Amino acid sequence: MPSLPRIRRSTRSRPGADDVARTPHVAELAAGGLTWVNVVAPDLDTAQLLAERFGWHPLDVEDIVSKRQRPKVDDYEEERYLFAVLHFPVYDKAVQRLNAAELDVFLGPDYLVTLPNRELLPVTRLFARCEADEAYREQLFAKGSGRLLYEVLDDLFDYCFPILDKIGHKLDRVEDDMFERAAEDVVRDISNVKQEIISYRKVIKPERSTLRVLERRANRFLPEELELYFDDINDAVERIWDQLDNYKEVVEALESTNESVISHRQNDVLRLLTIISVTMLPLTLITSVFGMNVLFPGETTSAAFWIILAALVATLATMIGFFRWKGWL
Repeated sequence: MPSLPRIRRSTRSRPGADDVARTPHVAELAAGGLTWVNVVAPDLDTAQLLAERFGWHPLDVEDIVSKRQRPKVDDYEEERYLFAVLHFPVYDKAVQRLNAAELDVFLGPDYLVTLPNRELLPVTRLFARCEADEAYREQLFAKGSGRLLYEVLDDLFDYCFPILDKIGHKLDRVEDDMFERAAEDVVRDISNVKQEIISYRKVIKPERSTLRVLERRANRFLPEELELYFDDINDAVERIWDQLDNYKEVVEALESTNESVISHRQNDVLRLLTIISVTMLPLTLITSVFGMNVLFPGETTSAAFWIILAALVATLATMIGFFRWKGWL
């Protein structure tokens, strides 16, 4: 198999240097007759070079450079390779939300090509470990391309669980803050966590069926004693999905509880305002009667003012005492 030329980046400024800097770096490792190629965000030229080298179908090249592909597995039995599209959750700091990263995988009898549309740290770290540790690389590559794919996917799904843990911590914090912080802040936090759970579910839901298909199709690239390894990945995905279902129920319960808390606080405010309004009604009536432009007993005496004031205070005290007796205040 011919060797694909590596693209070197230069730090010196020269005409066309920007174009070279934007060209994806093709990283390649080989040991024990197995080759692993990893390219982050490949462009059309790189995809075509790889397709010519490994004999891929032209439609696969279109899928590689497309912006968004649904998770799927294409089996090319005559060409003896598998093409899979998988999605994994990543936190996008630019927009501060959870998004899906796409990983295109080509699996052949003597090669594995991983083409993430953005850097996936588990893939990068595993590749760097194989590059730095020759003994580990020899040991891992000797087990075949199917086992290498399992290691890549296993690290990727292990990386999903810390994201789940962060969502769980956010739910715990929201629950603790629900009765202590302003309702508007809690509503915003619940909305953010709910959006992350929805985004996570959108990534994992189609992945479940795709991985089951991949498990069946990838068996021919695995020794018989390693066929059960992909069951472990499916178990991990199901555990992630079950946890997301739990989080979905929790966030919905928190949202309902927070709405009840907001409604209770609003009822308290309305009750207080109603009591103030009701207590003012008889006072307003009394002052209105004595404010009419007619003569009344004692109008010209100063004692009338104190009598009216005493009546207002007595009426107010009576109403407040009645409200407290009823438990409304």
